[in-house]
Amino acid sequence: MTRHPISNAATAANATASRGFVLLEALIALLIFALAVLGLVGLQASMTRATSGAKYRADAAYLASDLVGTMWTDSRNLALYDAGRCAGHPPCQRWMARVSERLPTGIGSAEISQTAPGQVTVKVTWKAPSDELRQFRTTTAITPNTD
Repeated sequence: MTRHPISNAATAANATASRGFVLLEALIALLIFALAVLGLVGLQASMTRATSGAKYRADAAYLASDLVGTMWTDSRNLALYDAGRCAGHPPCQRWMARVSERLPTGIGSAEISQTAPGQVTVKVTWKAPSDELRQFRTTTAITPNTD
């Protein structure tokens, strides 16, 4: 049995074509893998932003509740927690400092209603990097302690 030169050339051409096809398959698989990794990185970044946002909202709610609790225990001095007077009242000053420590560009304020006695509105505002301005607001009624 002798081999013909034509069949050897055809076999060599088929082998070269097969190697090119395998290389193309490998490049396509690498492209699909790279896109999947990019998608996972984007998902991770989105989850990190959502987690940070949830933490800031929880901190704002906690801080507002903390001030309301402080006002309840110090209800005789309720007027001193109003936005204009807060800077001169030590418990309110400490609360404002905690707000600015725990929240990015955090600002806290309380407003005592002039029309409804004992009605207090606490606002906590913050702005996370690359996010819009956020605000938590709660309103409650505090009856002054007469003891």
